[in-house]
Amino acid sequence: MSQLDAVLARIDADLDASIERLFDFLRIPSISTDSAFAGDCRRAADWLTADLKTLGFDDAAPMPTAGHPVVVGHAPKPGAPHVLFYGHYDVQPVDPLNLWETPPFEPRLATLPDGRRAIVGRGACDDKGQLMTFVEACRAWKRVTGSLPLGVTVLVEGAEENGSKHLPEFVEEHRDALKAEYALVCDTGMWDSDTPQITSSLRGMVYEEIIVRCADRDLHSGLFGGAAANPIRVLARIIADLHDADGRVTLEGFYDGVPETPPEVMARWKQLALTEDQFLGTVGLRHSVGEKGRMLIEHIQSRPTCDVNGIIGGYTGEGTKTVIAGEASCKVSFRLVGDQDPHQVSRALEKHVRARVPSDCRVEFIRHKASRAIRLPFDMPAMTRAGAALAEEWGVAPVMIGTGGSIPIVGDFKRTLGLDTLLVGFGQDDDRVHSPNEKYDVKSFHKGARSWARILAALAS
Repeated sequence: MSQLDAVLARIDADLDASIERLFDFLRIPSISTDSAFAGDCRRAADWLTADLKTLGFDDAAPMPTAGHPVVVGHAPKPGAPHVLFYGHYDVQPVDPLNLWETPPFEPRLATLPDGRRAIVGRGACDDKGQLMTFVEACRAWKRVTGSLPLGVTVLVEGAEENGSKHLPEFVEEHRDALKAEYALVCDTGMWDSDTPQITSSLRGMVYEEIIVRCADRDLHSGLFGGAAANPIRVLARIIADLHDADGRVTLEGFYDGVPETPPEVMARWKQLALTEDQFLGTVGLRHSVGEKGRMLIEHIQSRPTCDVNGIIGGYTGEGTKTVIAGEASCKVSFRLVGDQDPHQVSRALEKHVRARVPSDCRVEFIRHKASRAIRLPFDMPAMTRAGAALAEEWGVAPVMIGTGGSIPIVGDFKRTLGLDTLLVGFGQDDDRVHSPNEKYDVKSFHKGARSWARILAALAS
């Protein structure tokens, strides 16, 4: 039996214990966006630090930032390549809590209607379960051979779900200690339940909050209705005018820097034959609302988007209250591609909004996130080696395609550390990421760990 075969066998034998370790991690409510959970974020960092110390990361420690701590650990291997692995221990808020079938921080195993076994709980997929696939691969290598097959630095943050605040500054400050040949990220998904995927591009993001204020207080709609400006109505017009009838975003200059996909790549995407029923049918929808004349696969990974993520205004309690609100707000996100400039998009949004706000009303902008899109070279050696390793594990070559999500720190790895990033994840489209009843297939967790064991061996060679 080869070393790699022995490592894979160890992962198989240790699966139940691996799931129990993940359950311990999932029980910690490390919600980064809510200050009430700051102590729990620290507990999650401490838990991970203690686990990493058992795997040869002897100097692992939660390092302070202006926000939640960053866990860093080094396991060097002289003469071997060295990689930087990134993940995050923080999770999304659980609202609406009433839609969870069981408490979100009491993880459990469930059998899905199609017979699949799944780990259910907040963070099961995003990103604790994915992070632990890498950790479990390292654990198996350590237990079988006494060391990892190559040098590894682990960098795990606690504020990814809050825009990775303070992490770029941390990477800049510690750039010498984070030197590597490649960065590795496990926070993406598979093409389908049997086909792995290597992500070749990530969309960027602009996320802003718009607050429209009209009267200096809520007004009686019987007395002031018809005369007083209603901020909800103003906001509704702003939102409606963000798209035209063909699904295109109307902001001035929005499509500047958006590339057309090469014909040979389009041909490969067509062969994947992704249908609206396959993709949207799983969430109870049938038709894509993206730009007319574009394939569904373009809508979800290679074209820019605009979405309203929340609207607040007026009376929303039980029963009736006949008021005209004094203010209303919404949260808007844009996913960017190619060379779109997030700051130009932000300026165009402000111009769009101000043109639609009455002169005696006021508007405020809160800018939360701004990051550029990332494109990776298809001929990157790490991608080729990882592709071969994934094919060995899954019995089919991985699909290499972009994803619609954003991982802003990947851009900082390139700009600050000069590192290209290998993005391999094992999430499924039905994992309910950011939603109630988040889950992670046991198959994804198990074969994810086996996949990383193979990838580490491939990169070491």
